[in-house]
Amino acid sequence: MDSSIEEAGPRAGGADETEPVAPAGPRASGAALPAQAGPVPSMAGAAGGPEPDAAAGGPVASGAGEADAGTGAGEAHAAISEAAPVPAAAHAATGEAESGAVEEASGADGEGAPVAGRVAVAPSSLSPSRAGDFMQCPLLYRFRVIDRLPEKPSEAATRGTLVHAVLERLFDAPAGERTVPRAKALIPGQWDRLRESRPEVTELFADDPEGERLARWLAEAERLVERWFSLEDPTRLEPAERELFVEAELESGLRLRGIIDRVDVAPTGEVRIVDYKTGKAPRAEYADGALFQMKFYALVVWRLKRVVPRRLQLVYLGSGDVLTYDPDLADLERVERKLHALWEAISQATRTGVWRPRPTKLCGWCDHQAHCPEFGGTPPPYPLPVVESGPGVG
Repeated sequence: MDSSIEEAGPRAGGADETEPVAPAGPRASGAALPAQAGPVPSMAGAAGGPEPDAAAGGPVASGAGEADAGTGAGEAHAAISEAAPVPAAAHAATGEAESGAVEEASGADGEGAPVAGRVAVAPSSLSPSRAGDFMQCPLLYRFRVIDRLPEKPSEAATRGTLVHAVLERLFDAPAGERTVPRAKALIPGQWDRLRESRPEVTELFADDPEGERLARWLAEAERLVERWFSLEDPTRLEPAERELFVEAELESGLRLRGIIDRVDVAPTGEVRIVDYKTGKAPRAEYADGALFQMKFYALVVWRLKRVVPRRLQLVYLGSGDVLTYDPDLADLERVERKLHALWEAISQATRTGVWRPRPTKLCGWCDHQAHCPEFGGTPPPYPLPVVESGPGVG
């Protein structure tokens, strides 16, 4: 079997997947990821290659392949770009309503879940979901991270969480037993576990005494799980990690954190980061936004292990598409500069208490319209100390 990481796609052609290398291990931060011993091999000519604005193929830039943790860490980066952040990650364009669902359910973010009686504190870390919130609407970020306003569960987000849990648990079975019937059989049990861990999701079907809407909802989850088998072959995959919590601190002190759905490691050490989406693939003009989350994770892996992932892969179960991207070190440095600029904007808003709403089509789905000035609402009193705006501030 080819030991390289090949692009996932319809299985009719027998495309190779990552050769089994190791059983799933403990989910400590990046524990199973290798320290990089050399440049990531070129992926030139691979289908689904880099976006037009990135270098295609070729070895990673000098310094990317050093095993010494200090190499590259002390390099002086170019001045932080003040260019506008990328758009919110394609959820608006694709109907993908599960943004951050798994991350929030797991609590990895450490921010965003209302906690009774907890004193508000300034944000101290950034995840892809919360970065997406701020880029979508700074006031939404405030409501979720600082005010911790409650939000009603949605059918789409909850279904995404359920499907993620099923795909994670399927890999507990021996390779030969990872079949469609077995995956579907996991759904009822995982739904029970989800209701136990998050009782609020039972509200979704409180007005469904006959269970007809719940049955349709579960059937859709089954269809999404079954579609995954047409995109990847789990009998030929042995993920190094599943639902991996990762956290890294940049030189600036900014902490980045999140949960990666799956990490595959080839025998030769190449790393593939995989994320499942239960919505549809974005249109071409939104592809860069969709990849923001994946580049975020790639940056964290690079800062943790000095490994530039060879491939980033988004698996869209809603439409049966696979979006791939092969990053290089320059990509990750650009993402790091963008995140520093984003964090500075968040820090300034935190200091001044100025969180401006940014009206978009997504406002129609927001739970916080009653508190939003755009809808005639009033935000709750700001719970943090405020530094008065001065020249050049605010």
